[in-house]
Amino acid sequence: MKEGRPRRPWERTDPAEREYFDLLGDGLVVQLLARPQGISPGGGWSPPVGGAWLHLGADGAIEAFTGKVEVGQGTRTALSLAVAEELKIPLDRVVLHMGDTDLCPWDMGTFGSRSMPDALPPLRAVAAGARQTLVDLAAARRGVDRKSLEAGDGEVRTRGETTGITYAELVRGLRQVVTVGLDTPVISASSWVQAGHPTVDPRDEDVVTGRRIYTSDLHRPGMLYGALLFPPSYGARLLSADTTEVGRREGITVVRDGDFLGVVARNPREAHRAVAQIRAEWKAVPQPSEAEIEGYLRSHPSQGEGWDLEKRTVGDAEGNLRKSPIRVEETYRTAYLAHTPLETRAAVAEWEGERLSVWVGTQTPFRARKYVAEGLRIPEEDVRVRVPATGGGFGGKHGGDVALAAARLAKAVGKPVQLTFHREEEFRHGYFRPMAIIDVRAGADREGHLVAWTFHNVNAGAAALLPPYRIPHQMVDNVLSDSPLPQGPYRSLAAVANNFARESVVDELAALSGRDPLSFREQNLGDDRLLDVLHLAVEKSGWKDWVPAKGRGHGLAIGHEKQGRLATVAEVTVDARRKVRVDRLVSVFEAGAVVHPENLRSQVEGAAVMALGGALFEAIHFDGGMILNPRLSEYRVPRFSDLPRIEAHLLDRKDLPPAGGGETPLIAVAPAIGNALFDATGVRLRSLPLVPEGTVPRPGGRRSPKRHP
Repeated sequence: MKEGRPRRPWERTDPAEREYFDLLGDGLVVQLLARPQGISPGGGWSPPVGGAWLHLGADGAIEAFTGKVEVGQGTRTALSLAVAEELKIPLDRVVLHMGDTDLCPWDMGTFGSRSMPDALPPLRAVAAGARQTLVDLAAARRGVDRKSLEAGDGEVRTRGETTGITYAELVRGLRQVVTVGLDTPVISASSWVQAGHPTVDPRDEDVVTGRRIYTSDLHRPGMLYGALLFPPSYGARLLSADTTEVGRREGITVVRDGDFLGVVARNPREAHRAVAQIRAEWKAVPQPSEAEIEGYLRSHPSQGEGWDLEKRTVGDAEGNLRKSPIRVEETYRTAYLAHTPLETRAAVAEWEGERLSVWVGTQTPFRARKYVAEGLRIPEEDVRVRVPATGGGFGGKHGGDVALAAARLAKAVGKPVQLTFHREEEFRHGYFRPMAIIDVRAGADREGHLVAWTFHNVNAGAAALLPPYRIPHQMVDNVLSDSPLPQGPYRSLAAVANNFARESVVDELAALSGRDPLSFREQNLGDDRLLDVLHLAVEKSGWKDWVPAKGRGHGLAIGHEKQGRLATVAEVTVDARRKVRVDRLVSVFEAGAVVHPENLRSQVEGAAVMALGGALFEAIHFDGGMILNPRLSEYRVPRFSDLPRIEAHLLDRKDLPPAGGGETPLIAVAPAIGNALFDATGVRLRSLPLVPEGTVPRPGGRRSPKRHP
């Protein structure tokens, strides 16, 4: 692509006025049909999610554009594969531009496992539209019926022939814009040649060789480095700050704007050292301690703007609970968790006159653009956000705070500024996965049928709240709380907590009814896709061949979320000292048609590793608004020595549209491990993390399930 930028962001420009060819060169542009209901906030012509366009150049270059971003999940390759498949060209010929707010279609953000459902159909549509247009161009050039032609290997040729006219030749000297809709015919998944098959993206070599440039690797000419002064606890207000001594140091610029206080220096070490020398006085705000948090969350409901609420009432749950011969009444809890991405939040800001460019690792570039523009009181059109490769997000990089801070520093010094958070700043001044408190009451009859179910989630959210089981009488809901710690999106969010509580209770009911966990689930499941996944997991794990042994246990759990289906089997060992070792995790995942098998399998494996930490030992500790374990030496994440044998299997459903794979594979790991620990020890653990000290308490240390007459 040529260097430069359009006069205005493309999603805020009428398609007829976009400078496609001035920036991209001669060729063919295919864009998605704009629909009135798809006009983005603030005007513009792109659908609110899932827009796309594509340019096929006279030099043979193929560039596609999507508002989604790549934060380590591998969607760049998967989406590029879909474009390559529709155009019938090799994968390495596709260049996919992601998350550039000047050039890409407006998008809500990369979260909720929405990249495949939102971005894949539009990209396939514009690529298929390009292929059809190329065939039309070739037919007109040759004066033949288009039905006698076919596209393949970057050419259009007569059917049965081996050579034809290259795409580049067909668009040479052309400046044509074609508009297509989402109903454009695409190649069926059952006929895919590249997509859905083992594929290696040659560009992935840059990751393991260190050549890939992340936000924190960027350098601009004359660039300086920033650091910020943060409050010591959440909610604390800055009363005074003495910067006299710091401001006299050579090469240090102090930037102050109300409570915003930072410094700019020649290198990151000087910048952070200067901030540490500022003498600041703060006024703390009273906050509950960790010991008080459950009562606080229960007694401080909030409206929870922007968070999902769910409520389902079917039949008479209360009345049938009282009549159920087998009942479980328990509370399940999950801790606040940190995202701990490999790359902390980072941004580079550069001003060109009154226009700002920000390179930032964010999952929501268009939201970040709006946030930065409002913070600086400038028009949104004067802010360009670009998202380089980013070292992990997991829901923790939704905001634009680091981008705005870098822009303020850069404006003050008149030079580009890079701002990268230290690991401790990432812990202390990010937001966390919400703590969950879940009250469950469930009843079954003596034949092992689920009869009644009440499920009440406090604070965590509605993800995966509704059960996949046939339960004639149920009341399911969630309420939100005014959390004293900042909380926000996290990979799978409440789905881990809700699935942990549900699958643990289902296991308890199975045990109390004298049935094994597998047959109990088979008898009560109301989801055929989930049943297929469960059966494959049983087969792959050798569940039915398990030989009981002292100190060893196995457990299973299932779940559905984000249009995906998951079953996980865990095998554990508990030694004589009650120390826990997870020996094996077997997961089967179904997410519709699989576009990039290697990447999706890696997603399932990576999710198992991440979920292992939250299941066993990860937790944020706090008191009075202060984070007490803000370092990786204190906040325990999985290590190589913790990892079990992990097996990931995919159930490829080519008859279903592709679903996202980033979140759902987490949700069955914790309950599968908890159920396996119960199988091994007879102790039911009802809080995540399950074994923060690495050991299972002796029987009687925590309550066992109650059987009611």
